Amino acid sequence: MEELFEGILNHHLGFVVWATVAFLLLLILLKTFAWKPILGAIHERERSIENALESARMAKEEMQSLISENDALLKEARAERDLILKEAKELKDKMIAEAKSTAQAEGAKMLEKAQAEIDSQKAAAVAEIKGQVAELSLQIAEKVLRQQMADKSKQEALVSDLLQDVKLN
Repeated sequence: MEELFEGILNHHLGFVVWATVAFLLLLILLKTFAWKPILGAIHERERSIENALESARMAKEEMQSLISENDALLKEARAERDLILKEAKELKDKMIAEAKSTAQAEGAKMLEKAQAEIDSQKAAAVAEIKGQVAELSLQIAEKVLRQQMADKSKQEALVSDLLQDVKLN
């Protein structure tokens, strides 16, 4: 039996040696031709994932930057809008104040002009009335004198009164 056992063992030992040699050859071939491309593909995939993550991180940072920039622009636009509205309100108030003062000045000028016109017309009316009163007075005096001068005795009495007044003065 020993012989049988030795035969089987020799036979199996050869198989084990050849199987080991074949396995080592397979490992060398796999390492040379398969492991390098597989590991290269794994490393390449790892790099592409890292690059994608980096790109995503950069895109996120850029998005945050754009959001903050947008917020800053929005705040600046609001501040500018508020400033424009404030300036417009100030300009409106100024224009209203100027219009009021202009209207008041024009009103005062018109009142002065109207008062001057009233004074002028009043003076003209007074002068006209004085002229009419003087004319009426002359007419009355003329009529009175004609009546008094019609009578000769009255004329002589008037002349003597006037002469006495002249001598006294």
